[in-house]
Amino acid sequence: METLQKKISDDLTHATKERDEVRVSTLRLLSAGLHNREIEKKGKGEDALLSDNEVLELVRREAKKRKEAITLYRKGAREELASREERELSVLEEYLPAQAGEETIRNAIDDAIALVHPEGAKDFGKVMGAVMKALHGTADTEKVAGLIKEKLGV
Repeated sequence: METLQKKISDDLTHATKERDEVRVSTLRLLSAGLHNREIEKKGKGEDALLSDNEVLELVRREAKKRKEAITLYRKGAREELASREERELSVLEEYLPAQAGEETIRNAIDDAIALVHPEGAKDFGKVMGAVMKALHGTADTEKVAGLIKEKLGV
């Protein structure tokens, strides 16, 4: 079975041959981040090979940066920069697992509430943690937070 890191590397090679500028620059940045993570692990005396979960975590982090940049560029009326970030985000999203639907998220929230028994807003973090653990990173944290707040009346 091909690892996610190998797939990214192969896709970078293919994008380079196809001269797909946005894809090449996005995957190069991602590859550099993966390489830096390997060096960091090696420095700690750990096995330098990255698991697919570690690769996914880095992809999620990069995707989150793009989403934040899109919001800021739109606020600053920089549509050309926002659209480039959107194209980069679409490249990164190809490597992320399918996102959970709203019904799935709501069911996970109900399950977490039954498990945690929150006593109001102060237990928001407990519910959030339980939901995110149950969804295994397949849901946008902002969307989940909004739905939890709605459910808890926060």
